[in-house]
Amino acid sequence: MPAPESTANNGQPPAHLSLKRVAIDTYRENVAYLHRDCAVYRAEGFQALSKIEITNHGHRILAVLNVVDDTSLVGPGQLGLAEQAFAQFGGQDGEQVHVAHAEPPESMDAVRRKMGGERLGLEDFQSITRDIVDNRYSKTEMAAFLVASGQTGLDRDEILYLTQAMLDSGDRLDWDEPLVADKHCIGGIPGNRTSMLVVPIVAAHGMLIPKTSSRAITSPAGTADTMEMLAHVELSPDRLHEMVRKHRGCLAWGGTARLAPVDDILIAVERPLGIDSQGQMVASILSKKLAAGSTHLLIDIPVGPTAKVRQMTQALALRKLFEYVGDRLGLHLEVVITDGRQPVGRGIGPVLEVRDVMQVLENDPNAPADLRQKALHLAGRILEFDPDVRGGHGYAIARDILESGRALTKMNALIEAQGRQTAQHPPGALQFEVCAERTGVVAAIDNFQIARIARLAGAPMGKGAGVDLLKKLGDPVSAGAALYRVHAEVRADFDFAHHLSQRASGYRIEDSYDAGLPFAAES
Repeated sequence: MPAPESTANNGQPPAHLSLKRVAIDTYRENVAYLHRDCAVYRAEGFQALSKIEITNHGHRILAVLNVVDDTSLVGPGQLGLAEQAFAQFGGQDGEQVHVAHAEPPESMDAVRRKMGGERLGLEDFQSITRDIVDNRYSKTEMAAFLVASGQTGLDRDEILYLTQAMLDSGDRLDWDEPLVADKHCIGGIPGNRTSMLVVPIVAAHGMLIPKTSSRAITSPAGTADTMEMLAHVELSPDRLHEMVRKHRGCLAWGGTARLAPVDDILIAVERPLGIDSQGQMVASILSKKLAAGSTHLLIDIPVGPTAKVRQMTQALALRKLFEYVGDRLGLHLEVVITDGRQPVGRGIGPVLEVRDVMQVLENDPNAPADLRQKALHLAGRILEFDPDVRGGHGYAIARDILESGRALTKMNALIEAQGRQTAQHPPGALQFEVCAERTGVVAAIDNFQIARIARLAGAPMGKGAGVDLLKKLGDPVSAGAALYRVHAEVRADFDFAHHLSQRASGYRIEDSYDAGLPFAAES
C-alpha cells in the first residue's frame, strides 16, 4: 500500500527534490543532506540535526538533516541520503522525493518522565522501542533514553517490560524443537572466546545451538568479530535456518536476522558512549536469545576486581534478575558464576583470539589451558540440558567430543556452511612489548586496562590489532621480562596504545600471589 504523502508543513503538499545517493557510512543512523542554498531548506525553516520526513510513492523514511555548502556533495535542487538511509528508502538516484518536517516522537514524553525518575510501564517501553525502530529518534534522543535508564535505574518489572518491548520490535525464529540451547557471557573479560568452542561441542553432540552473537560494544572483540576471521557471519534468515537444520548450530551475527532490531540500534549508540547499564544488558541479552528461538539458556557471569561484576553479592543479585525475567518469559535459564580475575586465553583482538580457539579445537599442546577448561565447563552444563545426560556427566562428554576431534570437524563444517573467509589477516606488524619493572610474581591483571590498550591499538576494527598475553596470574617474572605484546596496524593506534601502556601497564607484580578459591565452582 503506497505511503501517504505527508502534509506536516501546515497542510501544504511537501516540496519536491531530486534524490541523490551519498556514499557516507553513518552507522545505523538515517542521515539526509540539503544544500544551504536549497530553496526548500530556506522556505521550510529546516535546521541542521532536525528530523525530516522523506516520501515518494510507496516509500517513506525519517532522517536526521545535515546541511552542506559543497555542491559536489549535494546541489541546491537535491536531497542526499547516506548509505543506510538510501538503502532503507529503496529509491533510485534522480527520482523526485517530497521533504517535510517530521513530527517529534510522542514517546519522548516517556523518556522525559524517566529522566525525572518516574517508573515506566510496558506501553511506555513499547512506544519507545517502536519509535526507535521507525527511526523517529535521533542518536541524541536515544542517548537520553539510555542515560536516563542507566542513571535513574530500572526496577525488575521495568527490565521485564523493556525485554518484552525489545523482543516485540522484530522477528522471532521458531525451530519447532523442544530444546534449543544457547549461552551468553555478560562480558567484561578480554579474550574469553568460549562460545566458539561451546557451539561446535554442543552441536557435535546433536543438540540445536543456533548462536547469534553481537559485535563488540566496549570490548576489543565480540564473538561475531572473531568468528568473522574464519567465516561470514552476516547470514540471511533463510540461510541461517538452512545451515542450522543441517549442522545443528551456527556462529552468526544477529543483526541481519532482524531479531530484536531495536537492540542493534541502541548498541550503535552505547558503543561510542561506553554505556552498558545492568538493566539494558539484561533486556538486550534475553530479548535477543528469545528472538533467536532459544528455550534453554546458560548465562556466564564472571566476577573479579576489574570485571563488570566485582563482588559475589552483585553476581547473585544479577542472577536473580536474569532468573526473574527469564522465568516470566518462559525461558529455562541457568546462571554460572565464573572466575573473572584476569583475561581468558592469551589473545585479545579478533586474529589473536581466533588463534587461541583453533589451538584448543586442534588439541594443540600450546593451547591456552584456561580457555579450554572454561569452555569444557560451560559446554558440559549445556549438555546437561539434554534429558538423556545425567547431571554431572556433561563435562566428561564435552571433553570426549573435543579430544576426539569431533568438535574440530563440526567447526570446519560450520565455517564451510557460513562461507569460509579467503582473506588472511596476520597479527599487526607494528608491535611492542610491555615488560616487568621488577622481579616477582604476577599478582593482578587489570581486565579493563588491558582491554583499553587493545582497543587503542585498533581492535576490533583493526583485525590484527590487540594484545598477546605472555604472563598470567601466578606466573613468576624477572625484571625486564615481557608481560605482553601489543600489535597494531596503524602508526597512530600504535602510538596511542604505547602511551597508555606506559602510563599503566595493567599488571601488578608482587613477591607472592594468593590464588584463593576460584569462582568457577559457584553456580
